[in-house]
Amino acid sequence: MVKRVLMIAYHYPPLRGGSGIHRTLAFTRYLPQLGWQPVVLSVSPSAYPACGLADVAPQVPVHRSFALDSARHLAIAGRYPSLLAQPDRWISWWLSAVPAGLRLIRRHRPHFIWSSYPIATAHLIGLTLHRLTGVPWIADQRDPMIDTGYPPDPCRRRIHGWIERQAMRRGAAVVCTTPGAVRDLNLRFPQADTRRIALIENGYDEASFLGAEAAGLQAAPPAGPFRLLHSGVIYPSERDPAALFTALARLLAQGELRPSSFRLVLRASGHDAHLRHRIARHAALAHIVELAPPLPYQEALAEMLAADGLLLLQAENCNGQIPAKLYEYLRAGRPLLALTDPDGDTAGLLRRAGIHTMARLDNADDIVSALREFLRLCRQRQAPTAPPSFIARHSRAARTHELAVLLDRLHSGELA
Repeated sequence: MVKRVLMIAYHYPPLRGGSGIHRTLAFTRYLPQLGWQPVVLSVSPSAYPACGLADVAPQVPVHRSFALDSARHLAIAGRYPSLLAQPDRWISWWLSAVPAGLRLIRRHRPHFIWSSYPIATAHLIGLTLHRLTGVPWIADQRDPMIDTGYPPDPCRRRIHGWIERQAMRRGAAVVCTTPGAVRDLNLRFPQADTRRIALIENGYDEASFLGAEAAGLQAAPPAGPFRLLHSGVIYPSERDPAALFTALARLLAQGELRPSSFRLVLRASGHDAHLRHRIARHAALAHIVELAPPLPYQEALAEMLAADGLLLLQAENCNGQIPAKLYEYLRAGRPLLALTDPDGDTAGLLRRAGIHTMARLDNADDIVSALREFLRLCRQRQAPTAPPSFIARHSRAARTHELAVLLDRLHSGELA
């Protein structure tokens, strides 16, 4: 008998950008090899701010239902009622997705419903379909729904809290991506069955890396300055590089860095205006910091593979989170400098990987010392990288195997 799972996800091709695309896409790509046939329910492409190629396995049925982005489609003079953005800007998706989901459930008879946050509307759809049909529901929490100071809007925080309580009360399982997120859920819901709170971390897609290499996209680093690359979004409140910029300005003033020997590339930050404001405080930084535009996914991977060093930013207020980009950095196998809190999950993963080149994101003195040591290790080709056996455990295929094991255990009644 074919085992099926209905997967509800906003983040799915052809949406361009975002680590959530690759998590859900990998699950749908590898689950059929493990005895589970996914059926995807996503949004109409018009709901996406930007679209790319639809890199979807042909054997995976994908159904799309109408959705509007309140900020883009319903705003007048840039403003729209807050009711149209609760629990998020895609609440209109719920209206079309519930009847579409009911049709899919009648047609495909899935054994489970799976929904992916941080688009909370996906969880509302999953919850509604579960209540209407009785099909067990699994809530995938790529990020915590509730955290210190998040969501900042009190109304949204109440709604998020309600959805989280429903997931813990009614869900067959709740999946988290970091040990800290699992710990926080156990603390908030001490009466919950701990077996139903599962850890399935993010990962990297080996096929995408092999594709970048096979296509000849990976180029040898050009002769010139040392290139330290940060690839991906730099959130102002969670990855603010202000202390890093202060440290770089100090090293420039002392003559330890020169424009001819060092360049920091911030690729696809998503917040270039904020970064320009930060850079403008240190006139000399304009000569060594480059704000670079987004690249197609495989080209972005190739740039990681060719970088002299990779930079990771993660603030203390995200100690229970691990940037999905870190797993791709580990696979790229390049020297890695992490500016993060030593007590957070990000630092914990790096230590398990054998990587110790770290400093606190908000401490310029710490960063100066760490950057000096990092560059010395790179020059001497002694910078630590993760061993291949450790890296392989974090592939998307390995993560999908973990999901299949969870589905099998739930299906067998082991976790009932």
